[in-house]
Amino acid sequence: MKITKLETFLVKPRWLFLKVHTDEGLVGLGEPVLEGRARTCATAVEELAPYLIGQDPRRVVHHWQAMYRHAFYRGGPILCSALSGVEQALWDITGKALGVPIHQLFGGPTRDRIRLYKHAGDPQSIRDWMAKGFTAFKTGVAGGRSARIIETKGFVDRAVAAFAALREAGGPEADIAIDFHGAISPQTAKLLIKGLEPYQPMFIEEPCQCQNVDVMADIARGTHLPIATGERIFTKWGFREILEKHAASILQPDLCHAGGIHETRLIAGMAEAYYAALAPHNPLGPISLAACLQLDASIPNFIAQEHTTLGEGYLKTPFVAKDGYVDVPTGPGLGIELDENALADKIDHDWRSPELYHPDDGSVVDW
Repeated sequence: MKITKLETFLVKPRWLFLKVHTDEGLVGLGEPVLEGRARTCATAVEELAPYLIGQDPRRVVHHWQAMYRHAFYRGGPILCSALSGVEQALWDITGKALGVPIHQLFGGPTRDRIRLYKHAGDPQSIRDWMAKGFTAFKTGVAGGRSARIIETKGFVDRAVAAFAALREAGGPEADIAIDFHGAISPQTAKLLIKGLEPYQPMFIEEPCQCQNVDVMADIARGTHLPIATGERIFTKWGFREILEKHAASILQPDLCHAGGIHETRLIAGMAEAYYAALAPHNPLGPISLAACLQLDASIPNFIAQEHTTLGEGYLKTPFVAKDGYVDVPTGPGLGIELDENALADKIDHDWRSPELYHPDDGSVVDW
């Protein structure tokens, strides 16, 4: 079997899909995108094509090593996102060629179903999702405005009160995480965490910028709440420092950025050795979700899966959530098929990252 063509196409609202074609008619799907940089990622995939065309797609790990290591400048969000999407598509082809789901190639499923979590910004959304069987949620910091470097007691009190309202709506058995998005300064993060501790968030995500590993480790040592990070960390090498310094006990690699399915499985193995767990990041599309589910099914230290869509309007057979879980996929490869007719009116977009400025003085605010 040989790869004959790589085809990318922009898909609303902000995604980039990839098809890897072969001379035997099998087509692999991947999602090689970085939010706000879809066209850049498409070019990066195009630059991988001269190496891939003519190759046997089933040598997935070999091709990953070649594409990563033959680049003198390695890693980074663009190159790793392009590599991740290609890797997903190669595993999809391999599973289809063998007639088995990808997780079967990694030793079979470690669970019967996969827990999902929902984004919830207000008490009513928590109640609505719980009525449908969901028990895991994530919210953001609701202080009423963008955070300053040094925050007021009022800001902290408002953010804590907003989370307390979610806790009251969900009750003591709901898991409710809170994401600081790396947009809270270390000076304010510690105050917020102290205020949130009585309400026991499931985890505190990106309490500071993820590159600030020493400070994140200091924050982790100062609280009994789990610290989570990883959506902007790439490859096993990027996660090594996080684990070695005990900066986080919950890792959140994004399978569209961190290196793909197999690379994230290696990261999960590293985490297991440190008694850490995985809650994979996924604000992207249905191909990304399908890749995540294959990983989630195959690792022992999985917590819950983030998602924005179950594939309605994109997949011929969308995933189905029941009581907050989806069944382990059983179809070959990624186990999905695109609905080309439904996709017809969703092709092309020009999504850009938001540009945020502080209302007090017009200074740039982190997204």
